[in-house]
Order: sequence, then C-alpha cells, then structure tokens
Amino acid sequence: MKSNPESNPWTTHQTEVVYDNPWIRVSESQVTHPSGNPGIYGVVHFKNHAVGVVPIDDEGYTWLVGQYRYPLDTYEWEIPEGGCPPGESPAETAARELEEETGLHAKRIEVLFEDISLSNSVSDERASIFVARDLTQKEAQPEESEELQVRRLPLAEAIGMVQSGAITDAVSVMALLQLAAHPPD
Repeated sequence: MKSNPESNPWTTHQTEVVYDNPWIRVSESQVTHPSGNPGIYGVVHFKNHAVGVVPIDDEGYTWLVGQYRYPLDTYEWEIPEGGCPPGESPAETAARELEEETGLHAKRIEVLFEDISLSNSVSDERASIFVARDLTQKEAQPEESEELQVRRLPLAEAIGMVQSGAITDAVSVMALLQLAAHPPD
C-alpha cells in the first residue's frame, strides 16, 4: 500500500555541514531515496530571507537595477532586491533596499507575495515581494559589493522585458508578471 503522497518519502541518516560563510551554509545528507536506494542530497541554506520590491510612481513608471551577477557571469536587470537578516521584517528590508539601491523612499509598502520558494530542489531560499508607492527621490547608498545602474521606465516596458527574456531573475519575473496579470491601481 502506498503511503500518503504528501508525507516525506526520504529517510535522512546523517547530515554534515560542508561549507559555511556569512550568507549561506551548504549541507550534505546521507539519505535513502524514495525508491529505497541509498544516496546523498546537498542543500544550500540561506541565512537571510530574499526580498524584492517594485517601486511604482504616480505616472506608472518603475525602476530597475542593473548589475553584474558573478555566479551567472552576466549583466542582469532586476527589481531592487536584498537579503532580510534575522530581526528585520521583510517590509523593512524592502524599504531599506529600495532606498539603498535607487535612492527612493516609499511612504507605502504593500505585499505582492509572501514566503515563496525560489529553488526548492537544491535550496531552502524563500522570498517576499512588495510594491512601493508614494515615492520620494533621495540619494542612493549601494553596498560596497554593488556597482549599480538605475533605470526609470514605464512599468509596461519592464513587463515587456520579462516577456522578451531580457529580465530572467526569478523574483523580478514573478513580481512583474503578477503586476501584468493584476495591474496596479
């Protein structure tokens, strides 16, 4: 008789941390696969919660951030994003990252998605995505590891960049396609 399809079919025998830095921890587990055969499973554990934010002004424009992404060896356009450390709420992180990366201060931060899985076959990374409104321009304060270009464009053009494949970052794609399906007021 088959077990409940929603129950865990994996047996974990031992887990060992094989790498650790301030942002991620990588573990390897000795497991028994659902088939009953022995194996290993590696997981990347993220120490921060991922946060993205789509700023939208009164004219229907948004801002994208362009930067070189080392793991992919490509230049990417994305919505403003960052990591939410323990002790900070995702909404606070969204407001902070928006101001750091674009110089925009938002009077309103609204939830678009909460606690979504980003790559659930190899990592435990979760993300929340917000929309920022009632914007005031200040000075950007990017982190020392960031060399950013900031671009203001119509929201419809940013959505078009997703549809054409010019934006491939998962958080940005989810946020912009959600706004395409459910246009903001």
